Amino acid sequence: MAFLNENYLKLQAGYLFPEIARRVREFSEQNPNAAKRLIRCGIGDVTEPLPRAAIDAMKAAAEELGRRETFRGYGPEQGYEFLRSKIAQFDYRDRGVDISDDEIFLSDGSKCDCGHILDVLGEQNKIAITDPVYPVYVDTNVMAGHTGPVRADGSYEGILYLPCTVENNFVPEPPREHADVIYLCFPNNPTGAVASRAQLASWVEYAREHNALLLFDAAYEGYIGDSAIPHSIFEINGARECAIEFRSFSKTGGFTGVRCGFTVLPKSLLAQTESGKKSPLHSLWHRRWSTKSNGVSYPVQRAAEALYTEAGREQVRTLIEHYMGNARILREGAQSAGLRVHGGTNAPYIWVETPAGKTSWQTFDWMLRELSVVITPGSGFGSKGEGFFRISAFNSRSNAEEVDRRLRETSANQEQISTKHAKRS
Repeated sequence: MAFLNENYLKLQAGYLFPEIARRVREFSEQNPNAAKRLIRCGIGDVTEPLPRAAIDAMKAAAEELGRRETFRGYGPEQGYEFLRSKIAQFDYRDRGVDISDDEIFLSDGSKCDCGHILDVLGEQNKIAITDPVYPVYVDTNVMAGHTGPVRADGSYEGILYLPCTVENNFVPEPPREHADVIYLCFPNNPTGAVASRAQLASWVEYAREHNALLLFDAAYEGYIGDSAIPHSIFEINGARECAIEFRSFSKTGGFTGVRCGFTVLPKSLLAQTESGKKSPLHSLWHRRWSTKSNGVSYPVQRAAEALYTEAGREQVRTLIEHYMGNARILREGAQSAGLRVHGGTNAPYIWVETPAGKTSWQTFDWMLRELSVVITPGSGFGSKGEGFFRISAFNSRSNAEEVDRRLRETSANQEQISTKHAKRS
């Protein structure tokens, strides 16, 4: 009998989003009428149609594959030059950031790359992760055997947790102790927080001082509206020697079902062997891709390329404006219900403090039962997420407005109850 990877047995009973799906399914079966008015603001999946530029490009690429003279088979594992050059130019060089075409690696999404990067990193690394955090960072390290067992609060032995709290605006300072690999995500999922140039500079300084590696998830950089906030870790001097950046077309181009993202891995980035010899990570990551993947499909890469055309960029801006409009509506709705709200200004997520006396899962159940609205409980993102919940702005405008209405109606009802109670007193 084959042996299994026992690290998987250390994982908690269920991944956050399947547990949400289970509770929603049970609620819907028991309350069929309420299920008809259910609005999902939990998982961060897009809802709006793909940009027309991407659709037309995919159709044209598919037609190419239907003709012998333009047919293509295997493409380059790292991605076609026509897309990598667009990414390097528009996302980096046009913003004054020195990134070359061959430092771009295309993939089926930044979530995947955040896990795959562990293939080229040693198991002896001390891992630092923010708390609360996107669960994939933690779970992939557990799967790879980089942690000890799970603790009672859901954290894992062997991981250095960096608390993100109201007091630090959900942007942690570098720790006093040493870490080899640090995961950072800005704009942040789940808190919606953004890091200033000075804050990112302090992380780059820490990484260079400790010979550490920053794994920078910038999947939501397109939602930054404040011109003072960096879009890339590589806007910070010295980051090319200590950082890897992950990006995605999922939330900007609506590619959650199409699947395309990329990793930026500078050729100047080094890591060391057990004996202390330094070696570039770029060639190892390239070898990983050429061995384990055949890359992203040709039609999808053409679709992603089309997002950089004039029409494509305008259509992406329209999508982002739509979701950020939802974020404003949902943020104001939560505030009208008397809740303390964070995020939702440079990110499509609103991070909300739970009502007094309620845990995050109790708040989840209450909103599901009373409002027929699905949110994400903060405890699913880590121990410091307890006392909060996340509202996703990825939805239709009508749904966002309806959630706003239900929140305001709940607030009005609570005020009426309080007034009646005061009069009786």
